[in-house]
Amino acid sequence: MDKKIVLIDGHSILNRAFYAIPVLTNSEGIPTNAVLGFLNIMFKILDEEKPDFLTVAFDVHQPTFRHEMYEAYKGTRKSMPDELRQQVPIMKEVLRAMDITIMEKPGFEADDVLGTIATICEKDGYEVSLVSGDRDLLQLASEKIKIRIPKTKKGGTEIENYNTKDVIEAYGVTPLQFIDLKGLMGDASDNIPGVPGVGEKTAGKIIGTFDTIENAYNHIEEVTPPKAREALRNNYEQAILSKVLATIKVDCPLEFEIQEAVFDNIYNENAYGYFKRLEFKSLLNRFQVQLTQNTGIEEAFQSVETLEEVEEIFNGLEKVNGIPGFVFIHEEELLGLSIAPSNEKAYFIKAGEKVTDTYLAGKVKDLAQKKQLATLNLKQQLHLPALNTIVSEGNCEKLQENIFDASIAAYLLNPLSDSYGYDDIAKDYLGLTIPSQSELFGKNKLSVSMVEKQEEFTHFCCYQAFSACKAAPLIIEALQAADMYKLFYEIEMPLVYTLYDMENRGIRVNRQELKEYGDKLLVSINSLETEIYKLVGEEFNINSPKQLGVILFEKLRLPFGKKTKTGYSTSADILEKLVPEHPVIRMILDYRQVTKLKSTYADGLAVYIGDDERIHGKFQQTIAATGRISSTEPNLQNIPIKMELGREIRKVFIPREDYIFLDADYSQIELRVLAHMSGDERLIDAYREAQDIHRITASQVFHTPLNEVTSLQRSNAKAVNFGIVYGISSFGLGQDLNISKKEAESYINKYFETYPRVKNFLDELVANGKGEGYVSTMFGRRRPIPELNSSNFMQRSFGERVAMNSPIQGTAADIIKIAMIRVNEKLKGLKLKSRLILQIHDELLIEAHKDEIEQVSHILEEEMQNAAKLRVPLEVEVKSGSNWYEAK
Repeated sequence: MDKKIVLIDGHSILNRAFYAIPVLTNSEGIPTNAVLGFLNIMFKILDEEKPDFLTVAFDVHQPTFRHEMYEAYKGTRKSMPDELRQQVPIMKEVLRAMDITIMEKPGFEADDVLGTIATICEKDGYEVSLVSGDRDLLQLASEKIKIRIPKTKKGGTEIENYNTKDVIEAYGVTPLQFIDLKGLMGDASDNIPGVPGVGEKTAGKIIGTFDTIENAYNHIEEVTPPKAREALRNNYEQAILSKVLATIKVDCPLEFEIQEAVFDNIYNENAYGYFKRLEFKSLLNRFQVQLTQNTGIEEAFQSVETLEEVEEIFNGLEKVNGIPGFVFIHEEELLGLSIAPSNEKAYFIKAGEKVTDTYLAGKVKDLAQKKQLATLNLKQQLHLPALNTIVSEGNCEKLQENIFDASIAAYLLNPLSDSYGYDDIAKDYLGLTIPSQSELFGKNKLSVSMVEKQEEFTHFCCYQAFSACKAAPLIIEALQAADMYKLFYEIEMPLVYTLYDMENRGIRVNRQELKEYGDKLLVSINSLETEIYKLVGEEFNINSPKQLGVILFEKLRLPFGKKTKTGYSTSADILEKLVPEHPVIRMILDYRQVTKLKSTYADGLAVYIGDDERIHGKFQQTIAATGRISSTEPNLQNIPIKMELGREIRKVFIPREDYIFLDADYSQIELRVLAHMSGDERLIDAYREAQDIHRITASQVFHTPLNEVTSLQRSNAKAVNFGIVYGISSFGLGQDLNISKKEAESYINKYFETYPRVKNFLDELVANGKGEGYVSTMFGRRRPIPELNSSNFMQRSFGERVAMNSPIQGTAADIIKIAMIRVNEKLKGLKLKSRLILQIHDELLIEAHKDEIEQVSHILEEEMQNAAKLRVPLEVEVKSGSNWYEAK
């Protein structure tokens, strides 16, 4: 079998990847989508072809011989977007790190370099696969040279393959005739003029008859149609010029040796470092590398398990300078403790008969009472029973103050990252490339890896405490430089303990009522199915967008049918437009909601109910870039409220015996934050005077006396009020209110006339975001917005909306965090039986003892209203009930 070489058109594939994948950036703000897309295509080709040699060719940014022949060559081509231009040198760095040969030749294009190498390799008997998005390269196709053109289809990459017969089949000309075809028809993308008025179809007929432009001109009287004949007669020299411009050179003066294109070590340590830095986590599983750069560090890592050794380590800890690091390594139970006394040493202390979890927790607690310690993902560790002393009732403020969670701090400094593990901390702050847990052990349990991969397991554990210890001073310095040190210590760190308390307490669920609720939903689903089938006249799979699309747009012939590659779109926005067109649409929308209620809540919640009849969900504080807390396993912040059947799910959440629920909700907190931050006097006065803000806005926007404002006008004004907070466009508002874009634009303009300082404030946020690269909340929380400087209009518009919304939503999130910390600490400090159990965006839910209702209601109002001092009052509404439905 002949040996094979793969040749890749660098700029072409990079350009295709850039437009195929949405803009991505790593935590440093470096755009990465084109590089990631290029690598995905390259790996797909390599996996399929399994070649012996590989070379990538790039254009050189300077004029070529074609520009000397024809000054306007490629003169109409748009300049490369900045985000793509930045990725070209990065792509080359990554390829060089992978030991992949790169070829460039000043004065020539990458096509010419590829054509020359392909021709050389073909003559020497090699098979050639040439990968490019440029169909000009089809002229190189032969029995030995296969042109491979990637295309994006159905969200994935498909590749068209062309040898000689494939070109003839697709275009009706041979590969060499493809050049003459281009000479006649021209190429708008390269600004090759061709013959005016001659398109692809006519050009194909002429070349199919006469083989070449020259032969066609020699038989000019036989050329048809007459119009093309005269055009060729009058533009023959231009046609020949175009042919020359379109011809790929296959004899460039290149210094190319096939052995230099061998690639046998692309998954090396250097390349691994680049992939980690660019955060290509989906590609890291291709690497099986030993990270020799960290060998010196790992020599100072040690596994210990005897009580004498452990005592010696802890005795020395009190004397060390700096901030020691610790991380409890656990699964269902404690496996051991990772501890780094300094930034030079680290130990993994294995839990055992004498070195128990209680012993280790006590040692850490005693140490944390005396000096500052650093850790990672503290909240996860607090759930270990032995660590309960750190968060138990009583005086442990000093202990809590002395524990620094580097993961939380790293989140504050870069809230756009998707993880803040030990390997991320090491990369971002120490410049170290360390394999993550999944890279080391895959999906294997830690308890298994501890036995089967002892050395790797010791390194994995030690790196955690080592990373926390060594990075802590650098992270603290970065927090101070970003003016977020106070935010970290006064809000984010106390929040860790509050969220732990809430997770530990959980919320009680009536299992039987949940089952009955599911049964009730099933009856509704069956009833809706029957009605839908009756209205459309046949049975079909309502959950299948393809089948539903056929029913709506072919059988019922409803409007707004948008055909996609997979069929008609039946998205929610399309169906909402169709509601007035046919009664079945409302039923389909209801059916979707009810089936989601059944699967997500009635069935989904049941699996999370513990032996104590409570759901112990998780609260995440390092997910949302705005600072909002999110809820997972399950998501209790997303309980439906819009339809009555959805609201009824709250009835299954009940307090324990002798308790009730108290639900405290901020009223319009984001609008109040907007009033405060913008300083708009009219908006501030409306809130100070406790007026109906939506009615006031409606009166101003629609020029209607206050007492004559209709419910529809108030509802529309409400949509404008909240839409402004989220940077809504006239298009978006028009869709929400089912009005024209022009009418929606007039609403927004009138709003800004009514509250002029709001417009100035939002404009300032966008301008400051562009200048600084981030926007800030009232408490100093930063939200980076790289999209603001994007050359892509959609990305830039998104960035502007984020710039307008993040300071408002983020400030509201900070306020509710302060409130929940204070409420939790007050209830614990007063040793009350009542407990904070849930936070749902602007709402706190308390499981309150019946003897403490009045006292706890007062605490809620006081702490929530005074969580921040704004120019407008913070209004809180407290309701009570025997279940969450009644309290809400």
